[in-house]
Amino acid sequence: MDYTPVSPFRRTLDAVILKHQARTHTELPPSGVNKWEALRELSAAREAFGLTDRDMTVLQALVSFHQATILGGNDTDLVVHPSNKSICERLNGMPASTMRRHLGRLVHAGVVIRRDSPNGKRYARRFGEEKIVYGFDLTPLVARFEEFCEAAETVRAEAEAFKRLREAVSLMRRDLAALSVYGEEIRPDLPIWTQMSDLAALTARELRRRLQLSDLEKIEVVLRDALDRARNILEPVGTENMSTNESQDEQHYQNSNKDSYDSELSQELAKGGGVSAPDLPDRLTRAKDDDSDNEELAPPEPDIRMPNLPLGLVLRSCREILTYFDGPIRHWHEFVRAAEMVRPMMGISPSAWDEAKRHMGPVEAAVVLAAMLERVNDIRSPGGYLRSLSAKAEMGEFSSGPMVMALMRREAA
Repeated sequence: MDYTPVSPFRRTLDAVILKHQARTHTELPPSGVNKWEALRELSAAREAFGLTDRDMTVLQALVSFHQATILGGNDTDLVVHPSNKSICERLNGMPASTMRRHLGRLVHAGVVIRRDSPNGKRYARRFGEEKIVYGFDLTPLVARFEEFCEAAETVRAEAEAFKRLREAVSLMRRDLAALSVYGEEIRPDLPIWTQMSDLAALTARELRRRLQLSDLEKIEVVLRDALDRARNILEPVGTENMSTNESQDEQHYQNSNKDSYDSELSQELAKGGGVSAPDLPDRLTRAKDDDSDNEELAPPEPDIRMPNLPLGLVLRSCREILTYFDGPIRHWHEFVRAAEMVRPMMGISPSAWDEAKRHMGPVEAAVVLAAMLERVNDIRSPGGYLRSLSAKAEMGEFSSGPMVMALMRREAA
């Protein structure tokens, strides 16, 4: 029978690596790796390697025994040899048995390598110019650094996608709750509004739980379907309620607020070194005439993003925009056209408007502009404010619903 020698820790002698034996065949980066950066990237991707935060705490303590900040490069000695007592002291008194269990997980994950001495102790000895070290080899932190970085980027991308989807679901829930209140007022004969209100409340309860990405995707589908049903019910009702007479009744606001528009545009142009204040009235007149000569905008394509609120509710809350359009607004493409006419009068640059349409979609961008028009005297820089909202929309963290509902509450107060 063959005899297989083992170390005192019952590991075969194959694990006992001496100085004259090759430690690793992996080619290390010539510039080395910052040990703290390697720990940070591995910590972000720890679950992909089967590690826990406690495992990473033990690894951090182990790495701290290596004096250099850069691992690899000119430094080929990557083996640390602290005693169990020393490691536990740096772990604020963690029990040795617990520490050994976490070390075993690190070794199993291939993050560190055991370099056992024949008697199982960890130590370093010199024989002339040669140095023999037994302990834990940190070479994998250098050799697998790119792998850790790729895994960490994947984890961060998934976390960002989850954050965006959760924010979108939260905004949809708020819009659905607002639509249920508005729908019960407009069509109290339909029981669907109670169901939608319950759905919004249940969604709020679910969002307090620890959800997976697949759970959020299912909730998004349900909310999207409910919002579409609500819009289909309210769209015809809301647009019919906005009559031509009501639009004409609001005409007197145009003249009373023109000075405020001039002032806002003057501030915007003054910052950019634009036209002087005396030229503003002519520029405003020409801008409105030029916009009125444009061809009628085509209705939005079916794949263009639509706001969660129906047109009727938006027109009910944002009446000021009606004064800039000849006749009633009955369709979304007419609403977008009115916003295009108002935009230069508010001092919003074409680049800021294009950015809003790109990130929000033209219809929702028009809703935002109409809501801004209702309180334009309170907005110091409409162009800058629109850009900030566009940045939120790009991150998936914006919906025009709360702006419109805030205007409704202000009117009801």
